[in-house]
Amino acid sequence: MQTMQHTARRTVARVEDAIPFGADSQVDDRNVLIAPFDPARTDPFLLLSEDWFSTRGFDWHPHRGLETVTLVLDGVLEHGDNLGHTGALTAGDVQWMTAGRGIIHRELAFRNERAHILQLWVNLPSDLKMAEMGYQDLRAGTRPVIARDGARIDVISGTVDGTAGAASNTRPVTGMVVTLEPDRRADQALPGGDRAFVYVMSGEITVGGRPVRAGQVAWSHPVPGAEASTISLATGDGDTPSVAMVYSARPIGEPVVMGGPFVMTTEAEITQAFTDFRSGKFGAIPRLARVA
Repeated sequence: MQTMQHTARRTVARVEDAIPFGADSQVDDRNVLIAPFDPARTDPFLLLSEDWFSTRGFDWHPHRGLETVTLVLDGVLEHGDNLGHTGALTAGDVQWMTAGRGIIHRELAFRNERAHILQLWVNLPSDLKMAEMGYQDLRAGTRPVIARDGARIDVISGTVDGTAGAASNTRPVTGMVVTLEPDRRADQALPGGDRAFVYVMSGEITVGGRPVRAGQVAWSHPVPGAEASTISLATGDGDTPSVAMVYSARPIGEPVVMGGPFVMTTEAEITQAFTDFRSGKFGAIPRLARVA
């Protein structure tokens, strides 16, 4: 006899404010939405930063042991890497990069004008940290979109309401951008065993009964014993829609050691990553011309 699957209703464990970091040698301004101070609390999500840059940006640098997901909010982001990928992404486009065993890339503002991005770092478990590298451009105009009454769901990764996102994942991640009209409610399904976060990009959304305004992140922990779950998103009266980034993935539960651009499970592996990069095992730093 077939058993009915129980769908649990998620709660919000905490709501956190953005941390302003300001300008540095790479960016004109930066806010950190998910800080890498206590990775066990955000596992498997390590970092979410909002960056504005123009003439500086992130020149050639390596990564190992993680995936980066970059959403362009405004301007044009120029990308190049030692796999041979080059190009320019515009507002709404997403770049999904698997660093795996080692990649060298750069992220600059096209023609040194301006780029405004959100970048998420997603950890990889120890058995996938040395996976093959990969790069995907997930263009805004080609991604699947789910339309509901007063809601628009831009599916980036995983399967949402039976619709599969375009991202090819090393490890399952559900990711979407939800736009909710004023005075609307949406119950969003997520895997019960996932840790989830909702970052409100604009407006204000009540998430799991907790008010969350633009610039804040609401966290929801895995629901013990539940395969399926929903989290409620609701808006009040207003004149403009509210927009939120919603991501979830199953926690890894392993030690996390971060050393600059590398994320491994031991200090020895971090040391080895630096040694491998400096000895050329990541490959040569490309001599690619800027995108015209």
